[in-house]
Amino acid sequence: MWSCKRRNLLAGLASLTLVLSACGFAPAYGPGGNAASVTRNIALAAPQTRLEYLLNQQIERRLGHAPGGDYQLTTAITTSDERIAVTSTNVTRRFEIVGSADYTLTGPDGAVVTQGNVGGFTGYSTTGSTVATTAARTDAQDRLMVILADQIVTRLIAAAPAS
Repeated sequence: MWSCKRRNLLAGLASLTLVLSACGFAPAYGPGGNAASVTRNIALAAPQTRLEYLLNQQIERRLGHAPGGDYQLTTAITTSDERIAVTSTNVTRRFEIVGSADYTLTGPDGAVVTQGNVGGFTGYSTTGSTVATTAARTDAQDRLMVILADQIVTRLIAAAPAS
């Protein structure tokens, strides 16, 4: 009984592979995939703030460092802190940092290739000392920039021209 189900599964996977290859599906990171046209080919705008630096750092981690790349990526980050756990005595025990980033990718000719907005949130606790709360907030900001950068990279690869 198990071997029959296994054969059906293998046959289904084989037919799925044929269907996907027939419709022009190609892995983004595979040979000739869209990721090849943007990997190590996007120059980032110089960061002006700590958050911009962290965002750029994560994007470069994923796509590579390319100060003279053919494409130019500009970003604008906005964040806000929101109280989410407040005691009956009006003491905030937990904050949530909500952030978004607008991005624009321009091509070698200066035309906009893609643009959009991504968003995310992280939280941190304020139940420790002042130093612990500051460290927790900084860590939450770091995590938020990773979330936003990963979303931007995913969208850039999806919108990248085929190489």
